Amino acid sequence: MRQDVGQFLMGTGFEVAPQMLQNITGKDFRAVFQHLIECLDPIWSFKSEQRFEEQFMQALRAMKYPYIGQIDLKWLPTPAAMHSWPSLLGMLHWLVELCRAREHYMNSGHPTLQEPSLIPDEFDDISHHLALAFDHHAGAYVDFLQGQDSFAEQEKVLEDRYARKDARVLADLEQLRERLTEIQAEWEHLKKSAPPFEELKKDNGSLQRDKLKFEEILRRFEERKQKWQRLVQDEKTELEYNIASLEKMHAEEQRLADIVKVQNLSPEEVLRMNSEHESLSRELESLKHKIAETSQVVVRLEVSLTRKVSDAEEALDQYTSLLSTLGLFPPLAPPLEDVDLTIDLHSAASNPQGLLSGADIRKVVKPTLSRITEMKRTAHAEIESERIRVDDELDQLTLECETIEEEALEVMNKTNALNDQADELREAAQQEGLVSNAEASRLERDLAAARTAAMANGVGVKSRLQALQIAYREQVEKVNRLKEDTVRAVIKNSSEVVAFKDEVSKQLQYLRDFAEAN
Repeated sequence: MRQDVGQFLMGTGFEVAPQMLQNITGKDFRAVFQHLIECLDPIWSFKSEQRFEEQFMQALRAMKYPYIGQIDLKWLPTPAAMHSWPSLLGMLHWLVELCRAREHYMNSGHPTLQEPSLIPDEFDDISHHLALAFDHHAGAYVDFLQGQDSFAEQEKVLEDRYARKDARVLADLEQLRERLTEIQAEWEHLKKSAPPFEELKKDNGSLQRDKLKFEEILRRFEERKQKWQRLVQDEKTELEYNIASLEKMHAEEQRLADIVKVQNLSPEEVLRMNSEHESLSRELESLKHKIAETSQVVVRLEVSLTRKVSDAEEALDQYTSLLSTLGLFPPLAPPLEDVDLTIDLHSAASNPQGLLSGADIRKVVKPTLSRITEMKRTAHAEIESERIRVDDELDQLTLECETIEEEALEVMNKTNALNDQADELREAAQQEGLVSNAEASRLERDLAAARTAAMANGVGVKSRLQALQIAYREQVEKVNRLKEDTVRAVIKNSSEVVAFKDEVSKQLQYLRDFAEAN
């Protein structure tokens, strides 16, 4: 502990002698203690007029020293005593560790330091918010103490700081809004467009058909490749045979030359042989010249044949491309499923009849194409006739719809008239009911008066009372009858309106189903 305390004091610029902590005095202990307290709290002030013992305990209480009860103030004058130095050295070591912890904490950049300069541009920690709030309140309080009531500068600084914090979030929010707008537009487009499954099914069918056609084309090209490979192999074989024959001829020539050298011939025989040799040489030269001319003719004919074969192959390629474009590759649609319009060219065939393989052009291809043309023309005419028929039906349906709308309008007018009549009947019945009620009230009053008069006048008035009672019952029956008539009229009109509405709904539903079906 003594070494740790000495190293820390020297590290903080406090001059410490090597023997000071081994036999420390009261003055040195006080200086060390004050230096450690000032390291922990730079604004802590030790008063010279106040006793050190009082300031000592006050400082330890402020630093929350856990073993303050085990320290006796009597030890301070002689801190190096055997009974006091272990506890005081432990207290100094605790203060050193606390100073190191404070230094580590102050240099850690932790958010709870509440240093505005350590706050990043983007933050979410509550301590960063509290640091900005504390800095704002501190600056505003200073201005308040100087007599100001508005703190616009501090508020502007705080707003700029939070605006810088939210800049990236706002930019991300704007991008997300743009992305949302794009997604919504795409969603609306997808809702308005047809389901992609049907298009995919249609594309799948066309791709399957194209696959069959491409497989057929690949097969044809593969056959052509094999044919050319066979031709190349035949040419190589012929070239090897010619080379072998040439070597044999050279060997025969050398053998004959050796025989001539060993023979003993006379001058006449030599002259004769020379003359024969010259004549044979001339004949050989003429034959070589004829062979060269023949070779040139053959080369020209081969070039012409190659060009014609290339033209024929290009024509067949165009024909095959047209078949692929028009969808006439096998299998064809019924009733031509057994017809194959493909044609192959065999340029190496010796027989002219075998140059073309596949369908016969005169007997199969031309009649089939003519038949397909006629079928397409007939189908086009039928489609045109069907279109005209559908247009006529659509015009008829439009006229029927207009007629039904006019009938519906007439029925609606009739219904409105019936409703008006029902309202008039209801009002008339109400008026008659009011009149009947008034008449009944009057008769009740007359009846009461008659009863009174009867009681006063005796039996002579009884007949009048009975007449009034009969008139009252007739008025009541008349009122009830008018009520029943009014109710029946209202029910009848209501049922007619409901039936009309049902009929109109049925007609409109029928029109809607018919329109959707066509």
